[in-house]
Amino acid sequence: MPIYEYEAMDTTGTEIKDTIEAPSEAEAQTMIKEKGYYVTRITEKTKKKKKAATAKKPQQKKSGGFSFGRVKPKTLCTFTRQLSTLQDAGLPILRSLKILEGQAKPGPLKNCLIGVIEDIESGATLSEAMARQPKAFDDLYVNMVRAGEAGGALEVILQRLAEFKERAQSLKRKVQGAMIYPIAVITVATGIVGFIMYYIIPKFKKIFMDFGTELPGITVLLINTSDMIVEYIYLAPVIPVAIYLTIKIIRKNKTGAYILDYILLKIPLIGKIFRMSIIARTMRTLGTLISSGVPILEALTIARDTSGNLVFVRAFDNIYNAIREGESIAVPLKQAKIVDDIVVNMIDVGEETGALDTMMYKIADVYDEEVSVLVESLVNLLEPLMVVVLGLIVGFIVIALFMPLVKLLNDLS
Repeated sequence: MPIYEYEAMDTTGTEIKDTIEAPSEAEAQTMIKEKGYYVTRITEKTKKKKKAATAKKPQQKKSGGFSFGRVKPKTLCTFTRQLSTLQDAGLPILRSLKILEGQAKPGPLKNCLIGVIEDIESGATLSEAMARQPKAFDDLYVNMVRAGEAGGALEVILQRLAEFKERAQSLKRKVQGAMIYPIAVITVATGIVGFIMYYIIPKFKKIFMDFGTELPGITVLLINTSDMIVEYIYLAPVIPVAIYLTIKIIRKNKTGAYILDYILLKIPLIGKIFRMSIIARTMRTLGTLISSGVPILEALTIARDTSGNLVFVRAFDNIYNAIREGESIAVPLKQAKIVDDIVVNMIDVGEETGALDTMMYKIADVYDEEVSVLVESLVNLLEPLMVVVLGLIVGFIVIALFMPLVKLLNDLS
């Protein structure tokens, strides 16, 4: 079994050099991590000479490979928490980044960390280096890190960032988890009904035609629907794509995108869930930025971009302009009519008492909980609704098929 020499650090930042026996390098790293150490370097003892030759080429060692796409929110959330822990332990930022880059799997995050490390070694600050890696670090992340550097409290800022991202991920998981069941049921039900309409109904149609039975209107409607599905079945995969492309084209136009976002917020129950989740996200973003020392106008711009809805974007633009002219946040927010009165009043109190960030955190917590309750209510409402709809569809098919059969039996008797 190979023996590996490794260098690592414990939670206090003390450097450790030792050897470990393991079947592979990956398992060796896992065993070292289980001891509570962060691996900074690991080499197989028998290949030490070969590795020493390649060590002269640090660029090759750092190559993370080419990868597509952005860094996943879950991956960035884990990275932020780990970086916060290392900074809290008192490690230098460059060393912390090298540790995390060394243990990261090949992919977008590893490549971005390599770029950040190289920029810092070239003399850039952490926020400047992160700003050059938009695939991993958005404006919110970069501005908070910049504020942490300016205030000398980077470890505190990273901790807030980690908490912010963990809460966002938690809410997203709750919504996605709650919607899995209804989506699965609707998909299966659509497949079954489609199978009946495409394969079963044409067989009954042939039987009815062979006997020359006069069909009732409900059966004619069912057979015509089946004929249409059989004739245009090739459009089944095209229709969703066409709808998606149509929405994308409409969204290219600002007015069209605004109308779509406005309609989305007006849909019963679903619109309320979207509105509350946007309020929770923007308020938490604002609270996090303000408490980190980011200027209010810059914080509003970042919060506006995280809303993801043009109705809120326009409202935040109006709030931004009003604050530039000397207004408080509460007055233009009330005029925008995008939030409930309780939100406006809490922000007004927060401005008066100098605890605006705390109030925004409380608003975000309340609305996060409201979103969870509403999603649960929607799922509970969908379950009986799906049963009723499926019952009506199946009942319609059964009645439409059996009415001519009963008539046929009566005629034969």
